[in-house]
Amino acid sequence: MSLWLCLRFDLLPLQSLSRCEQQPVVVLASQRVLQANDCAAMAGIRQGMSAATVRALVGDDPVRLLERDEQAEQRCLQQLCCWAYSITPALCIWQADCLQLEIGGCLSLFQGLDALLLEVTHGISSRGYRARYGLAPTPKAAWLLSFAAPDVAIALHQPLEERLAPLPLDLLTQFTSAVNSLRRAGLHTLGDVLRLPPAALGRRCGREFTHFLQQLLGQRDDLQADYQPPRHFNDRYWFGYEVKTNDELLPAVQRLLQSLCRFLRNTQLQTGEIAWQLIGINQGQQEVCVRSTSNTSDWKNWLQLSRIRFERLQLRDSVEGLALTCHQLHPAQQDSIDLFSPRNQREPLAGLLDRLHNRLGLQAVEKVGCRDEHLPELALLVSSDYAGEEHCTTAHRAQRPFWLMPQPKPLRRHGTQLYWNSALQLLHGPERIEDNWWQKAVSRDYYIAADSSGQRYWVFHDRLARQWYIHGVFA
Repeated sequence: MSLWLCLRFDLLPLQSLSRCEQQPVVVLASQRVLQANDCAAMAGIRQGMSAATVRALVGDDPVRLLERDEQAEQRCLQQLCCWAYSITPALCIWQADCLQLEIGGCLSLFQGLDALLLEVTHGISSRGYRARYGLAPTPKAAWLLSFAAPDVAIALHQPLEERLAPLPLDLLTQFTSAVNSLRRAGLHTLGDVLRLPPAALGRRCGREFTHFLQQLLGQRDDLQADYQPPRHFNDRYWFGYEVKTNDELLPAVQRLLQSLCRFLRNTQLQTGEIAWQLIGINQGQQEVCVRSTSNTSDWKNWLQLSRIRFERLQLRDSVEGLALTCHQLHPAQQDSIDLFSPRNQREPLAGLLDRLHNRLGLQAVEKVGCRDEHLPELALLVSSDYAGEEHCTTAHRAQRPFWLMPQPKPLRRHGTQLYWNSALQLLHGPERIEDNWWQKAVSRDYYIAADSSGQRYWVFHDRLARQWYIHGVFA
């Protein structure tokens, strides 16, 4: 069964420009008040007042007078479409302030209407918007019911005509002449009109008005142009309070990344670069770019890289909102997976390289690779000539530390006790490595050792020189 959910953003002219509730904010159209926030309403500001009257009411108190920006409203609707596309692929913008979502085909995905409406409510509120709902079998009926009382707007157990009946004809602003004619005849609600014979109504109001009513009741097809997702992503999260520490940003970072990756999966795209904008109380912006060496749609990977960048970020001002943009989108390509390779047991080199880039900077590390060498100091390669392929086997990388010293360093020894800053205790080993017999023979027994604080090291005993060395440090 077709089921449409209309989301009408009645405060869109205001919320597209400001969500501040700490001072009066007024949106003007032709120097008249179009909308005002709650703080301005408490000061007595009402719709239709002139700008001069507003200034007289607030006196010396600060007030923000903003001109309506219809382009900003459309940008907000486009951002909301990107979010709503993760709920249903069948949606469209309606009447310049509404989204129409066909949700009949995705109720099973959300395990029922109540769970879907809860997801929608949470998604809208987390983005700092307020919407009025309308639920009906047709898009036009859903839009009209968004003007009804909340308990009627989504009451599917009631007949559609019964729910529409109390609504005033004044809502049909696209049929001004027909509505004026009906009002002169004493008809003021949709219920009055729907009781009239269709033939008589057609003669009085015209075919276009009759077709509208037929589409309203589902008696005539009402085809809507489906939304086509853009080639970029843009979404925002508004906190509703001042954020002053980096840790407070992380829940919003995770939510926006999950929204991005749902969008990428739904559109079969991937990206290698995202950008964060921290929106200050005074609308100032601070940008943070996060990059990956490979295109991906895994939100956990992006969260790890973003967390690294935010750890070193110094907030210049209190943050009111967080925006995530992504312009470099590429067709998704599935990685080849080796059935017998223990992928989950080790981190790919690309992941290590991404974390090093975001922590140290793009110029700090060029490429990381492995060479077919048994000696650890020869197996690791950092070079701009590396082709990007992984050549070393699982056995070569087993029990290997993250940080390998360029050259092994001798350990101090008193009796049988080894020291490196403090006393060391051998935990695992030995792992014997014998190689290079054709040049200078090497024979080593490697161990994992730990100091008193629990830090682990990679040490070995040179069997030929009869000397102990430290070679690496485990992360």
